[in-house]
Amino acid sequence: MGIKTKIVKELGKKPRRIRELKAKLGNDKKVVRAVEELEKRGKIICRKGVYALRTEKTEGAVECTLAKLSGRFGFARPTDPEIGDIFIPGRYLMGAMPGDVVFVILDEHPRVAGSLEGKVAAIAKENNRFTGTVDVLGGRLVLVPDACPQSPILIKKSADGGAHPGDKAAVEILERGDSHDEHRAGVSMLFGSAENPKSCAKSLLYSAGLERSFPAKVKAEAKKYEGRTIDAQEIRDRRDYRDLCVFTIDSAQTKDIDDAISIEKTETGYRLGVHIADVSHYVRPGTALEAEAFRRGTSVYYADSVVPMLPRQLSNGICSLNEGEDRLAFSCIMELNDAGHVVDYSFAKTVIRSRLKGVYSEINAIFDGTADNAARQRYAGVSESLTLMRKLYHKLAKLRSARGAMEIESGEAKLVLDEDGRCVDVIRRERGEAECMIEEFMLLANTSAAALARQLKLPFVYRVHEAPDPERMETLHRTLTALRVDYRFAGELPTSMELAKLLCDTKGTPIERAVHTNVLRSMAKAKYEPEPKGHFGLALADYAHFTSPIRRYSDLAVHRILSDVCTGEDDAVIRKKYEKYAAEASRQASEREVVAMKTERDIEDCYIADYMSRFIGQELDGVVSSVTQFGVYVELPNTVEGLVRAQALSENPLTLTEDAALYDPQTGRAWRIGDAMRVRVAGVNVGQGNVDFVPADYAVQDQAGR
Repeated sequence: MGIKTKIVKELGKKPRRIRELKAKLGNDKKVVRAVEELEKRGKIICRKGVYALRTEKTEGAVECTLAKLSGRFGFARPTDPEIGDIFIPGRYLMGAMPGDVVFVILDEHPRVAGSLEGKVAAIAKENNRFTGTVDVLGGRLVLVPDACPQSPILIKKSADGGAHPGDKAAVEILERGDSHDEHRAGVSMLFGSAENPKSCAKSLLYSAGLERSFPAKVKAEAKKYEGRTIDAQEIRDRRDYRDLCVFTIDSAQTKDIDDAISIEKTETGYRLGVHIADVSHYVRPGTALEAEAFRRGTSVYYADSVVPMLPRQLSNGICSLNEGEDRLAFSCIMELNDAGHVVDYSFAKTVIRSRLKGVYSEINAIFDGTADNAARQRYAGVSESLTLMRKLYHKLAKLRSARGAMEIESGEAKLVLDEDGRCVDVIRRERGEAECMIEEFMLLANTSAAALARQLKLPFVYRVHEAPDPERMETLHRTLTALRVDYRFAGELPTSMELAKLLCDTKGTPIERAVHTNVLRSMAKAKYEPEPKGHFGLALADYAHFTSPIRRYSDLAVHRILSDVCTGEDDAVIRKKYEKYAAEASRQASEREVVAMKTERDIEDCYIADYMSRFIGQELDGVVSSVTQFGVYVELPNTVEGLVRAQALSENPLTLTEDAALYDPQTGRAWRIGDAMRVRVAGVNVGQGNVDFVPADYAVQDQAGR
């Protein structure tokens, strides 16, 4: 049997990557040549490195990733971002699981006009790793996957790994069937009880591929910086700002301090210094530290823990701008006029020594006059700087408002944990004056970095937030109308100024969360790109992330490029050197940011569900925050959100009206976003991070009979 025949036979079983064919057939060069020839002759096709036979099934198919799987249907997300998600009925899924790369044939006559519907023609790449909760179904152990809880996977008796019902576990699908109930899996890892949020956090981190520990090579490189101090050679060509009044302001718990500030009054205004840890001095191209930082993309913060982008020897050690210690910095020095406009800026490699570690809560107390004598004494050495900073901040805040920057209230929660790591309280996260002040100063440095890159026409890692598209605006228009919000936009698309006014006008009202959430959904997602496209939400033409290189790779990449600018490297050389790098760094940073944000949110939900378990049976007051066909979500004053299912609201079928209300046609009763609602906590699912409410007047016997 010839090598080409063997390749066709192997691909007839399932699509494979070239390395899999090599492992099966050996003789690397022959396999590669045969694959290339078969592809040229049109016998096989390749999609992102996965080879498959060209058949009627795959001809004309759309390459997708299965993004969502329910009990009776799924949604596939095409590789081509111009194509919308494709609805796939359950009988046409071929047993595809979330994360599978599939070829989808589009239906020419979808059941819903204008929508995309299709059938899975082939599974090109299988995702066989899943986490979830172990349960019993029909007397057999199954995993209820977090990614698709309505499609449990049967666990083989011979590969149960000692799992018990209620365990949080990871499995590997060992045998694939043509439908979901034919798949068979083996337990690969146990995390602990699904009722323990710590176990759930471990499971979610594992699922996202996030690890606290670092590879051996990275550890070895990091160990060289253990207890390291700055030597004279390192600061020889740097500006020495150690005599400048530089200090940091962060939360009390922060250990990875990557930004410090200084301020001076000048004849024409202010000189503001934003001094950032010079991480690029230590994390060099070609090192294991660099490769791992790129792979991780960002630090992940949850509950009282962090999965850092960099090892602690750097993140909490030599790179952290700790009080009283000499540190290498990358400084942005900005000259502002008396009105607060930046009239000039420069970037330089420096050495600094922070005077003290300021704490947001303590500085807020100083600002509002509630600080005690001990706190005032502690900040006496920087009191003049704080007075100047506060004055400048108020000017910057006015400019921010005047240009139409949006202030979206996301309703973030702050978890309060006890010594055992259990959540004992959930409170609404509030930003004080000190937090807003530092945010404005960082924003100025970020804007200056982006402006310099645009001016020099450099490949860069810009933070991009594009204007909303008309279709999303039409959805927002319908929602606002249903919410009975009186608003006017001058054109087809609103300006950032108009949306900022809408957000401001609804702040503090019962519909605040709904309006702010829907405005956020109506806009494009912020991401990183190598070309400047502006930031719609901040109403800025130029923006990048420069101020957090300890925890974000995007900022480290920006530092690397600007470092060459500071050393006087020719602009043309920089363009050639970083063109490909800027594109790769932008793509990776965007992808890892999405993974980190979802993981942080999912873990937080588990802790909140655990906290709410102590309130089961109690009545609480909330506000309807959103509505769906299957029920309404009610938000409590502390930001906790729970679902009131439709069957708990009425025995009759309910109608969803403009995504803003559930309506009972038989009784005329409606549950609308913004309505006050007293609820009773009916139950929680810690493993899935869900909280269930019922109306306070919901009959106990009805609840038991559900």
